[in-house]
Amino acid sequence: MTQSLANRAVQQRRVVIENNHGEKLSGILHETGSKQLVIVCHGFQSSKERIPMVNLAAALEKEGISAFRFDFAGNGESEGSFQYGNYRREAEDLRAVVQHFRRENRVISAVIGHSKGGNVVLLYASKYNDVHAVVNISGRFNLEKGMEGRLGKDFLLRLKQHGYIDVFNRKGKFEYRVTEESLKDRLTTDIHAVCLLIQQECRVLTVHGSMDKFVPAEDALEFAKFIPNHKLHIIKGANHEYTSHQGELTSVVLDFLRENFNAEKDMPKLPLKDHPFRSRL
Repeated sequence: MTQSLANRAVQQRRVVIENNHGEKLSGILHETGSKQLVIVCHGFQSSKERIPMVNLAAALEKEGISAFRFDFAGNGESEGSFQYGNYRREAEDLRAVVQHFRRENRVISAVIGHSKGGNVVLLYASKYNDVHAVVNISGRFNLEKGMEGRLGKDFLLRLKQHGYIDVFNRKGKFEYRVTEESLKDRLTTDIHAVCLLIQQECRVLTVHGSMDKFVPAEDALEFAKFIPNHKLHIIKGANHEYTSHQGELTSVVLDFLRENFNAEKDMPKLPLKDHPFRSRL
């Protein structure tokens, strides 16, 4: 079902969706005319224009499956201010996107997230239980780890002294502020509990690069321990962005989605409503 580059360009259009805070989320719809739609979510301080998101959406488009990649609030072209942590709120951004397309009679076949986006799609699945397939690409299992690299080894002391930490890039340009509240948001997002809440009917794929220096590949093994219906794929030699392994990444994801599309025909429909919280999320 591969289409010409010209046709694909015409079928990509900007869609703006309002979240429940009144902020406009900007996204690109890769329209193939199919009722099935896959939603692609970016990672920390990233956007819909990063290579993994663009390539995954384009690969789905070639398969004849519509895809939507968008910017979370405070990122890319979306409204709102960037916030450290913010996992729950980004899951609610994803909820707004899902509901928007359901009102247009789309079938959300899968949600895909890279890095922090992997955590967000798992959090979404654990709360709403209304998507059959979830793809977690390089998500972090233990959110208590990985902060020193961005904030410095003494970040807790500085946060206690000043009430916040300002983060600058290598050129000395201010990037974002970490508050006690935003740090607490990250530390109280219990990914172990999230995994246990994902229903058996939801199939989850975790993909991770063996040479990931930002999130260790060992985290992927933890997801495999606790998610009921889980498939794990480690891509040898791949880094966090899959710089030299984009083809293998898209191939692994597409194979999983094809399996799910076939299995979905025999599955009972998941409820399209919230189920009550049973965790510390």
